[in-house]
This record gives sequence, structure tokens and C-alpha cells, in this order.
Amino acid sequence: MATQHSRSAARFMMAPAVILLLGWMLVPLTMTLWFSFRNYFPLRPDRVPGWAGFSNFERFISSSAFWPSVQTTLVIVGGVLVITIVLGVALALLLDQPMWGQGIVRILVIAPFFVMPTVSALVWKNMFMDPTNGLLAHLWRFFGAEPLAWLSEAPTVSIVMIVSWQWLPFATLILLTAVQSLDGEQLEASEMDGASPLSRFYHIILPHLSRAITIVVLIQTIFLLSIFAEIYVTTGGAFGTRTLTYLIFQRVLESQNVGLGSAGGVYAIILANIVAIFLMRIVGKNLDR
Repeated sequence: MATQHSRSAARFMMAPAVILLLGWMLVPLTMTLWFSFRNYFPLRPDRVPGWAGFSNFERFISSSAFWPSVQTTLVIVGGVLVITIVLGVALALLLDQPMWGQGIVRILVIAPFFVMPTVSALVWKNMFMDPTNGLLAHLWRFFGAEPLAWLSEAPTVSIVMIVSWQWLPFATLILLTAVQSLDGEQLEASEMDGASPLSRFYHIILPHLSRAITIVVLIQTIFLLSIFAEIYVTTGGAFGTRTLTYLIFQRVLESQNVGLGSAGGVYAIILANIVAIFLMRIVGKNLDR
């Protein structure tokens, strides 16, 4: 049983890490809030910085591109979540089956998660989605169809595919861990009672995976709301793929005003917190069951 002395010692040893973490989080947040109320032009010495009040917030939200960028962000996040969860569950069940070279297969499935977003976007853009020499173009011609210019004709779908390929290994790994913790005797008993594989999946396996699925949804959503590199490398924000993060980047480049970009960053933080609170309620309900 921990004594008061041991608890005090533990707090003392953890204090440097906690202080460093708080500083790592609070300093950028405080600077973002400060600059959002100011006009600051570090690359334009002809413009004098000064207090802007709420004008940066009004200017950013009144832009005709603001709400479409929020909608695009949510569409991409939702599409990636659906694909990674559905395919993640399928891959987790498949990888849990005994097979030859099971360890190698698992490593190959998880490998895309360690590829840099910029590199994976370039690979998809040049090797898979190129309308002339891409693998998908050759596949289309093989079946007698006209190759599709993915990044211009189906840009949002293309971004969803690229990002899903990156995050599918993460979802698979979490869900595979949950599948391996499933009680095998319960499945054997249901099989002996005559339950079909589909019934066993919906009534036993899927409820068991609910907690893992909610964790995957929560973690992925937090990171997907700030998606940037894949869009910058592939479409450059064109063809309706401009997310809120990319809109902030463009507004800062256009105006050279750090204050305007900081105001957009505050809106992005608000959106992320709204989504996170909503997802945390879902996670809490599942964990309380």
C-alpha cells in the first residue's frame, strides 16, 4: 500500500515531465491566442503590427471558403474512419487465423503506418493515380475502360484512399489486439449451439470490439482533423479538397498576416474540441457497459 511519502516522491519525480508537457502545450496555445487578436506581418516590414481585436476572426469566418473547408474536413475524416474500421475489422479477423508466415504478413500489413505522409502521398500520386502510367490506369485499360484522372475527377475520394491506406495499419493493430483477447470458449459454445458465422460475428465478436473501435475512432479523428501533407502534395487544395487546416495555410500565405492564420487556428481548435467531446461521450458510454 502506497504511503504519503511514496506518493510525494512519485509526484516529485513526475513533476519535470508534467511541467515540460504543459509548457509544450500551453506556450503554443497562448501564442496562438495572442496573435489571433493582433495584426502581425513578420515578412512585410512595410506593414506595422498592431491590435486587431476580433477583426481577424470575423474576416476568417466570413470567407466564402470557410464552411466548405469545414465540410470537406468532416467528409474526409468520416470517409477515412468508415474505411479503416470496416477493413480493419476484416483484416484483424483474417490475421488472427493461423497461416503460414503469419508474422511476416502482419509486419507487411502494419508497414504503411511507418511511411511518412508526404512519401505515401507521392507514391500514390505518381505510381498509382497517374492517368497515363499509373498502376490504376493500366488496370482500367486491362478491363477496357478509360483511365481516370483521380486527383482531378475524384479528388476527395483520392485523398480518402491515400489517408485510409496510411491509417488502416493502426486500426488493424488495435482491433487485432482486441480480437486476440476474445474468449475462444464462448465462440466454440455458440458454434456448438448452431449459430452461423454471421450470427457469431454480430452477437459476440462485434460487441467485444466496440471498445477498441471507439478508441480507434477517437485517436484517428484527433489526427485526421489536422490533415495537410497529403493535400499539399497531391491536389494543392484544388478541386474541393481544401480542408480547414489547408485554408489556414493559404490565408497566411495570401495575407502574410500571422494574426489571421492564428484566428483560423483557434477555429480549428474549437472544431477539434467539439468533435473530441462528442467522441469522448461515445467512448464513455461504451466503457461503462
